[in-house]
Amino acid sequence: MLLLILGLLLWVAAHFFKRVAPEQRAAMGNAGKGLVAVGVLAGLVLMILGYRAAPFINVWTPPSFMVHINNLMMLGAVFLYGMSATKGRLRGKLRHPQLTAVKVWAIAHLLVNGDLASIILFGGLLAWAVAEVILINKSTTWDRPEPGPAKKDVVLLIITIVMFVLITGIHAWLGVWPFPA
Repeated sequence: MLLLILGLLLWVAAHFFKRVAPEQRAAMGNAGKGLVAVGVLAGLVLMILGYRAAPFINVWTPPSFMVHINNLMMLGAVFLYGMSATKGRLRGKLRHPQLTAVKVWAIAHLLVNGDLASIILFGGLLAWAVAEVILINKSTTWDRPEPGPAKKDVVLLIITIVMFVLITGIHAWLGVWPFPA
Protein backbone atom coordinates (compact mmCIF):
# COMPACT_ATOMS: atom_id res chain seq x y z
CA MET A 1 0.00 0.00 0.00
CA LEU A 2 2.95 2.29 0.62
CA LEU A 3 3.81 2.55 -3.10
CA LEU A 4 0.18 3.27 -3.92
CA ILE A 5 -0.04 6.05 -1.35
CA LEU A 6 3.35 7.51 -2.35
CA GLY A 7 2.29 7.47 -6.00
CA LEU A 8 -0.96 9.21 -5.18
CA LEU A 9 0.83 11.85 -3.12
CA LEU A 10 3.38 12.46 -5.89
CA TRP A 11 0.62 12.73 -8.50
CA VAL A 12 -1.25 15.28 -6.38
CA ALA A 13 1.88 17.28 -5.51
CA ALA A 14 3.00 17.46 -9.15
CA HIS A 15 -0.43 18.63 -10.30
CA PHE A 16 -0.89 21.12 -7.45
CA PHE A 17 2.58 22.66 -7.85
CA LYS A 18 1.44 25.21 -10.46
CA ARG A 19 -1.60 26.19 -8.40
CA VAL A 20 -0.11 26.43 -4.90
CA ALA A 21 3.30 27.84 -5.87
CA PRO A 22 2.76 29.72 -9.15
CA GLU A 23 5.74 32.06 -8.73
CA GLN A 24 8.16 29.20 -8.06
CA ARG A 25 6.73 27.21 -10.96
CA ALA A 26 6.96 30.20 -13.33
CA ALA A 27 10.55 30.91 -12.27
CA MET A 28 11.54 27.40 -13.35
CA GLY A 29 10.44 28.01 -16.95
CA ASN A 30 10.44 24.97 -19.24
CA ALA A 31 12.45 22.98 -16.72
CA GLY A 32 9.44 23.24 -14.41
CA LYS A 33 7.23 21.63 -17.05
CA GLY A 34 9.67 18.75 -17.31
CA LEU A 35 9.84 18.38 -13.54
CA VAL A 36 6.05 18.30 -13.28
CA ALA A 37 5.83 15.77 -16.13
CA VAL A 38 8.37 13.52 -14.41
CA GLY A 39 6.47 13.85 -11.12
CA VAL A 40 3.15 12.97 -12.75
CA LEU A 41 4.64 10.01 -14.62
CA ALA A 42 6.48 8.72 -11.54
CA GLY A 43 3.30 9.10 -9.49
CA LEU A 44 1.34 7.15 -12.10
CA VAL A 45 3.90 4.35 -12.21
CA LEU A 46 3.97 4.12 -8.40
CA MET A 47 0.17 4.06 -8.25
CA ILE A 48 0.00 1.23 -10.79
CA LEU A 49 2.73 -0.81 -9.13
CA GLY A 50 1.33 -0.13 -5.66
CA TYR A 51 -2.23 -1.01 -6.67
CA ARG A 52 -1.17 -4.25 -8.33
CA ALA A 53 0.97 -5.25 -5.33
CA ALA A 54 -1.55 -4.25 -2.65
CA PRO A 55 -3.14 -7.05 -0.67
CA PHE A 56 -6.86 -7.59 -1.19
CA ILE A 57 -8.59 -6.28 1.91
CA ASN A 58 -12.34 -6.39 1.40
CA VAL A 59 -14.18 -3.41 2.89
CA TRP A 60 -17.54 -3.93 1.21
CA THR A 61 -19.02 -6.16 -1.48
CA PRO A 62 -20.64 -4.24 -4.33
CA PRO A 63 -23.89 -5.63 -5.73
CA SER A 64 -23.48 -7.19 -9.17
CA PHE A 65 -25.77 -4.69 -10.92
CA MET A 66 -23.20 -1.97 -10.20
CA VAL A 67 -21.13 -3.32 -13.08
CA HIS A 68 -23.77 -2.08 -15.53
CA ILE A 69 -23.83 1.34 -13.89
CA ASN A 70 -20.02 1.40 -13.95
CA ASN A 71 -19.92 0.63 -17.67
CA LEU A 72 -22.46 3.32 -18.48
CA MET A 73 -20.58 5.84 -16.35
CA MET A 74 -17.31 4.86 -18.04
CA LEU A 75 -18.81 5.52 -21.46
CA GLY A 76 -19.81 8.95 -20.15
CA ALA A 77 -16.34 9.53 -18.68
CA VAL A 78 -14.68 8.78 -22.02
CA PHE A 79 -17.09 11.18 -23.74
CA LEU A 80 -16.46 13.90 -21.14
CA TYR A 81 -12.71 13.50 -21.46
CA GLY A 82 -12.99 13.89 -25.22
CA MET A 83 -15.01 17.08 -24.80
CA SER A 84 -11.80 18.87 -23.85
CA ALA A 85 -10.57 18.48 -27.42
CA THR A 86 -13.86 18.93 -29.26
CA LYS A 87 -14.54 21.85 -31.54
CA GLY A 88 -18.25 21.05 -31.83
CA ARG A 89 -21.48 22.44 -30.37
CA LEU A 90 -20.61 20.98 -26.96
CA ARG A 91 -17.44 23.05 -26.79
CA GLY A 92 -17.64 25.30 -23.80
CA LYS A 93 -20.56 23.55 -22.11
CA LEU A 94 -18.26 22.35 -19.35
CA ARG A 95 -15.34 24.26 -17.84
CA HIS A 96 -13.36 21.22 -16.71
CA PRO A 97 -14.30 18.26 -18.92
CA GLN A 98 -11.13 16.25 -18.19
CA LEU A 99 -11.39 16.67 -14.42
CA THR A 100 -15.12 15.94 -14.59
CA ALA A 101 -14.26 12.77 -16.52
CA VAL A 102 -11.79 11.78 -13.78
CA LYS A 103 -14.49 12.30 -11.15
CA VAL A 104 -17.00 10.16 -13.08
CA TRP A 105 -14.29 7.51 -13.70
CA ALA A 106 -13.35 7.42 -10.01
CA ILE A 107 -16.95 7.17 -8.78
CA ALA A 108 -17.68 4.44 -11.34
CA HIS A 109 -14.72 2.41 -10.12
CA LEU A 110 -15.63 2.95 -6.47
CA LEU A 111 -19.07 1.48 -7.23
CA VAL A 112 -17.58 -1.84 -8.37
CA ASN A 113 -14.45 -2.17 -6.25
CA GLY A 114 -14.92 -2.58 -2.50
CA ASP A 115 -11.35 -3.36 -1.51
CA LEU A 116 -9.12 -1.01 0.47
CA ALA A 117 -6.55 -0.42 -2.30
CA SER A 118 -9.34 0.58 -4.73
CA ILE A 119 -10.89 2.91 -2.18
CA ILE A 120 -7.50 4.56 -1.62
CA LEU A 121 -6.71 4.84 -5.34
CA PHE A 122 -10.07 5.85 -6.77
CA GLY A 123 -11.14 7.82 -3.71
CA GLY A 124 -7.81 9.64 -3.68
CA LEU A 125 -8.04 10.54 -7.35
CA LEU A 126 -11.64 11.67 -6.86
CA ALA A 127 -10.55 13.95 -3.99
CA TRP A 128 -7.66 15.26 -6.12
CA ALA A 129 -9.97 16.08 -9.06
CA VAL A 130 -12.44 17.91 -6.80
CA ALA A 131 -9.63 19.90 -5.15
CA GLU A 132 -8.02 20.66 -8.52
CA VAL A 133 -11.27 22.15 -9.84
CA ILE A 134 -11.57 24.30 -6.73
CA LEU A 135 -7.97 25.52 -7.05
CA ILE A 136 -8.33 26.29 -10.76
CA ASN A 137 -11.62 28.12 -10.25
CA LYS A 138 -10.07 30.27 -7.50
CA SER A 139 -6.96 31.11 -9.51
CA THR A 140 -8.24 31.75 -13.04
CA THR A 141 -11.23 33.13 -14.89
CA TRP A 142 -12.81 31.31 -17.80
CA ASP A 143 -13.86 32.68 -21.15
CA ARG A 144 -16.45 30.29 -22.55
CA PRO A 145 -15.41 29.29 -26.10
CA GLU A 146 -17.86 29.69 -28.95
CA PRO A 147 -19.59 26.49 -30.08
CA GLY A 148 -18.52 24.92 -33.35
CA PRO A 149 -20.33 22.73 -35.89
CA ALA A 150 -22.49 19.82 -34.69
CA LYS A 151 -20.68 17.38 -37.00
CA LYS A 152 -17.66 17.65 -34.69
CA ASP A 153 -19.84 16.29 -31.85
CA VAL A 154 -20.74 13.30 -34.02
CA VAL A 155 -17.01 12.69 -34.54
CA LEU A 156 -16.55 12.91 -30.75
CA LEU A 157 -19.28 10.30 -30.25
CA ILE A 158 -17.63 7.92 -32.74
CA ILE A 159 -14.21 8.42 -31.12
CA THR A 160 -15.81 7.81 -27.71
CA ILE A 161 -17.21 4.45 -28.82
CA VAL A 162 -13.88 3.41 -30.36
CA MET A 163 -11.96 4.45 -27.23
CA PHE A 164 -14.45 2.65 -24.96
CA VAL A 165 -13.96 -0.56 -26.97
CA LEU A 166 -10.18 -0.09 -26.78
CA ILE A 167 -10.28 0.51 -23.01
CA THR A 168 -12.49 -2.57 -22.59
CA GLY A 169 -9.98 -4.59 -24.63
CA ILE A 170 -7.10 -3.39 -22.44
CA HIS A 171 -9.03 -4.36 -19.32
CA ALA A 172 -9.69 -7.82 -20.77
CA TRP A 173 -6.02 -8.17 -21.75
CA LEU A 174 -5.06 -7.32 -18.15
CA GLY A 175 -7.45 -10.00 -16.89
CA VAL A 176 -10.32 -7.76 -15.77
CA TRP A 177 -13.44 -8.51 -17.80
CA PRO A 178 -15.65 -5.42 -17.45
CA PHE A 179 -18.93 -7.07 -18.43
CA PRO A 180 -20.94 -9.47 -16.28
CA ALA A 181 -21.41 -13.02 -17.52
